[in-house]
Amino acid sequence: MKQILFVFSILFFVTAYSQTASHSFIENFDDTVLHHFRYGSTGIRNAFKWQSGVISKTNNAKVLSLKIDPLDSAGAGRGPEIISNDFTYYGTYSARLKVPDVRDIQPNTGAVVGYFTYYMDSVYGLSEIDFEWLVADPSIVYIGTWTGSRGALHRIGRTINLAKGIVYNIIYKEGYKGIPSDLTGAQNQPESIEPVDHYDASSQFYTYGFDWYPDHITWWMLHPKTGNKIVLWDYRGSGRGIPQHQSYYRMNFWHTSDWAVETNPAAIEKPQYPYELQVDWMEYEPLNQ
Repeated sequence: MKQILFVFSILFFVTAYSQTASHSFIENFDDTVLHHFRYGSTGIRNAFKWQSGVISKTNNAKVLSLKIDPLDSAGAGRGPEIISNDFTYYGTYSARLKVPDVRDIQPNTGAVVGYFTYYMDSVYGLSEIDFEWLVADPSIVYIGTWTGSRGALHRIGRTINLAKGIVYNIIYKEGYKGIPSDLTGAQNQPESIEPVDHYDASSQFYTYGFDWYPDHITWWMLHPKTGNKIVLWDYRGSGRGIPQHQSYYRMNFWHTSDWAVETNPAAIEKPQYPYELQVDWMEYEPLNQ
């Protein structure tokens, strides 16, 4: 009887997810109404924190504006955030965005821009793939995944200074405060990254993306001049660290009081001004199309 119930629960899970999984889409943010995303912050939705169809002074395009509120408390999800209406799964994710430049105003700002997937399932645990920038040093990008159940999470991650072509670390750890161990071999490819001249995620819009497969994940960006794809990490983890169930597609901007950027340990200050993240577009293409 237990085996029958287990099989039924698996079939129900697969059926439910297949019915809600999203088709391919692109959100251009050229309208004041979102078509494929919803507002998802724990804060209050208002034009101060969240607005689509805003003209960017950088490229004169209509973009999504996410402004951090200095009154927001620290923590992921406590700033402005958008979440896809439907589940997404294996496939290609890409976005074009520009993080805020805070260095001349408040160089020790503790704030995170997150471009990612996230869903905590009560049975299957966490499914998260992420790009993150700590705005105090926009030459550095953090990429990785979180998997596992509540209280028993696992992290794979890589930290890269794209302006200098430095891979600071590539690690596996258990729990937020777990002791990291280095990844090597097939889990650390490419081993080195060529610097992207004058890379600064706050200076202009860049296109980033990741390809999510059942057995590997590839994080990448497009070279701003040539348009060529730069592979930031092609992770093949032998079943470890690769989410296996569906998730939601997201973008957010939030205050961190305990995570400082690699190059500035003092960068955990509460934001003093409504710094602005701008997103030109977000796209999703399922693996089966």
